[in-house]
Amino acid sequence: MLKRALLGASALVLLAGTASAADLSTRYPVKAGPIPVQVFSWTGFYVGGNVGWGWASNSYDYTPFASPVTYSYDLGSSNGFFGGLQLGYNYQFVNNVVLGVEADFDWADLGSDTILVGGPVGGAVVSQNVDYFGTIRARLGYAMDRFLPYITGGAAWAKLNYSDPYGVSYDSTKWGWTAGAGIEYAITNNWTVKAEYLYLGFNDSKTTFFNGDQLSVSTDIQTAKVGVNYKF
Repeated sequence: MLKRALLGASALVLLAGTASAADLSTRYPVKAGPIPVQVFSWTGFYVGGNVGWGWASNSYDYTPFASPVTYSYDLGSSNGFFGGLQLGYNYQFVNNVVLGVEADFDWADLGSDTILVGGPVGGAVVSQNVDYFGTIRARLGYAMDRFLPYITGGAAWAKLNYSDPYGVSYDSTKWGWTAGAGIEYAITNNWTVKAEYLYLGFNDSKTTFFNGDQLSVSTDIQTAKVGVNYKF
């Protein structure tokens, strides 16, 4: 009886080994899955610098006391180079919309001396200059991987100098608004380059003389610049 039991157990062991060997012979090597490609994200803080060319359009309106006529003088466009710094933050949503905020500061020398022609103040020389300016803006773009076109807008400010031979002068900071658009491209995961256009509009500076005459001076700035950013 014991001998039969031992023979039966041996047979079962041999059958199990044969089945295991057959199972191993039918297995195939498993191929490793593809390595996922890392998708670039615009989310993060950044800091950088910029250089560009600016145009400051100046106008001068003079209204004599009790006169229904206002004499408008175009002071032309003073232009020149500017340069400065910017910093900001972007957040990229799952639908590739990018929302951000940016602040910049630029040193400039956009000045001109203009001789007024005609009217009651003809022959006067008016001087106006933009020393520096800056913006605080929101940015809204759509990411196409490393390419980001965007629109932007917000608040603007500028340090302006003005003087004329009638005793009117100011050296002050004026606030206004700005709007524009740009494109940005990520060269690496950290470095990006951009090109941008902005229009900066400011409220008029108004003066009333002791005899009732009124003077209004306005300045608007347009900028075209290129820049580079480092994204953290």
